[in-house]
Amino acid sequence: MPKLKTHKGVAKRVKVTKSGKIKRHQAWHKHLMTGKGSNRRRRLKKAIIAGRAEQRRLARLLGLR
Repeated sequence: MPKLKTHKGVAKRVKVTKSGKIKRHQAWHKHLMTGKGSNRRRRLKKAIIAGRAEQRRLARLLGLR
């Protein structure tokens, strides 16, 4: 089976943790901040671990699996 190429668009947006999970930033935190509460803005700042189905899809795009 041939090697999988890394999808560079995804590679710039996500990181792989030491344990192999995929970490990504949350949506809705780039603009229109005035309508959002301070707790919500603070929560959206943080990166999160991608869900299980999303992890499988992103891993394939990154050429991991």
